[in-house]
Amino acid sequence: MGRDKNPNRRRASVARDVLFTALGLVSLGLAFLLIPFMLGSHPVEIAFGKGLRFVAPYAFLAGFALLVLYAALRPRVEGSKSPKAEPNWFPNSTDFAPVLAREAAEDPTLPAARGQRAPALTWSPRVFEDIEWRRFEELCANLFGQAGFEAKTQSHGADGGVDIWLHSRHAEGPAALVQCKHWLGKPVGVKEVREFLGVMSSHKLQRGTFATSSTFTPDAQRFARENGISALDRQGLLALISRRTPEQQRQLLAVAYEGEYWRPTCASCGLKMAERVVRATKKSFWGCVNYPRCRFTLPARAAAPAAR
Repeated sequence: MGRDKNPNRRRASVARDVLFTALGLVSLGLAFLLIPFMLGSHPVEIAFGKGLRFVAPYAFLAGFALLVLYAALRPRVEGSKSPKAEPNWFPNSTDFAPVLAREAAEDPTLPAARGQRAPALTWSPRVFEDIEWRRFEELCANLFGQAGFEAKTQSHGADGGVDIWLHSRHAEGPAALVQCKHWLGKPVGVKEVREFLGVMSSHKLQRGTFATSSTFTPDAQRFARENGISALDRQGLLALISRRTPEQQRQLLAVAYEGEYWRPTCASCGLKMAERVVRATKKSFWGCVNYPRCRFTLPARAAAPAAR
């Protein structure tokens, strides 16, 4: 393996080696003091015991000297750690939230950013505006779970056009598929619904639901009806939720606003993304914290959706 080029990690490695060596010498000195008491009265054993007792203090002194050295090295290692909880992996960029707050203060007409207003207490279209795509999928999964299905989701990675697998308790294998699109303002077109029908056919399933926080174009609605696909738009989802009991509605609202409900999740890694703004252009975006290993990004505006 090549030599570690990070000086902080090298210092940390040296400090650990010094500590382990020091503890080993102190333990050895203690053993040298105890072993003579376990030896017999034979002259050779007596001589051997005296030799161990003679060496024991030197082992102690060397061990304590190394402990002093470790104490001197340790502050340098700890002091080299970044105090930031979240590193800025993106060159020429800075945290997005402070910039957004400053812009909002300068221009009160800007809409509130996600996470800067309290969660809604009742169901309305605003809930879909507040949450990110992963929360929307979990909301849909719990909604179908309340209907008696076992809903299985995939947190990240390629989903093959399936966001939720619905399993019936009385049959083996999936009974239906659900595709979720957390879009705001942009309607779902016939292209997306036609692709979903292809996924259903590939799995030999005749039941499927396309759920969106937006709307469907007339062509998409007609195609869904003709092919037995349940098209649930924003109003359809709200109507379905309204038929749940008050307790079930509260449970669904808690699912929607769970954790950092406003911060998008990286579709590739399944981790919450970081808010960034490019200093040169002042353009904001969401970036994966695994950059440069993962380069998944999303646009970040004051009220922009995390489209998936």
